[in-house]
Amino acid sequence: MRKVLVTGADGFIGSHLAERLVLDGMKVRALCCYNSFNSNGWLDTLDTEIKDNIEIFLGDVRDPVHVRQIVKGIDTVFHLAALIGIPYSYHATDSYVDTNIKGTLNVLQAARELSVKRVLVTSTSEVYGTALRVPIDEGHPKQGQSPYSATKIAADAMSEAFFKSFNLPVVTVRPFNTYGPRQSARAVIPAIITQALSGADKISLGNITPTRDLVFVADVVEGFVRIASSDNVIGEAINIATGSEYSVKEVAEKISGIIGRKITINKDPVRVRPEGSEVERLVGSNDKLYKLTGWRPGTSIDEGLRITVDWFKRDQKKCPNIYGSRNYVI
Repeated sequence: MRKVLVTGADGFIGSHLAERLVLDGMKVRALCCYNSFNSNGWLDTLDTEIKDNIEIFLGDVRDPVHVRQIVKGIDTVFHLAALIGIPYSYHATDSYVDTNIKGTLNVLQAARELSVKRVLVTSTSEVYGTALRVPIDEGHPKQGQSPYSATKIAADAMSEAFFKSFNLPVVTVRPFNTYGPRQSARAVIPAIITQALSGADKISLGNITPTRDLVFVADVVEGFVRIASSDNVIGEAINIATGSEYSVKEVAEKISGIIGRKITINKDPVRVRPEGSEVERLVGSNDKLYKLTGWRPGTSIDEGLRITVDWFKRDQKKCPNIYGSRNYVI
């Protein structure tokens, strides 16, 4: 049994990954963001037999001393802790620098000092910006079109530097747009679903023409697991992508069909990102991941959306329709 650490385990992807690792027989330690509510985020919703097999620490990746303490005795680190969400990065850029860059540095330094066998640092497809060529492979130029993406580009570069300078066994994992149960209502798919399920005549969105490569969360987790188990990935940056793209409008239409009611979209200017910051097109190549691990997406967009809609129907109280209001736009 390997001893693994998942930072950001209280979040959307992190909770699914921690759950999967327990089921795979790993000894799982989880870092959740410290808060005064004594909440472990989505880990608190897991079945008892799963949660009881997770060693949970409340803390903060911005604290290097605490990070070093929780990395002790760990074989593999899955580093997912980050400040996410592009709109908030316009308002709180310093926080993104502290968490996404310095937090990643703290994890890398601790892993180096404690001789961790493997570190998977989570990147994002946002580092590529609007596609200059498609499908986007790992050699595509980086474009910092938002403060969020700029901090992730810096974190990727720091990971590369630790591999090249110190031979740290690090892999940069770059998921494209992940969706599924437990995703924050600030993301576009939950924003569409929660507004539609609330019975609103119109739903409010920003730009509806940008396209995204949408990967179901279980497939993303499978990608992480395969990368962690492969012997030929060290020092690499690897996409997790489907190779397909859908516009926001097309996704809304698919969700409309699943729910069984017509969705009318209101383009809200408040929700539209600055022109130079909007990533117009993202569609990734998964050739490298397939060649290295044999991974292919196992969930179609229609199946994934059905699963996601069904989850929100059951758990609307956990993800209220806060994004249907003009008073909540970040």
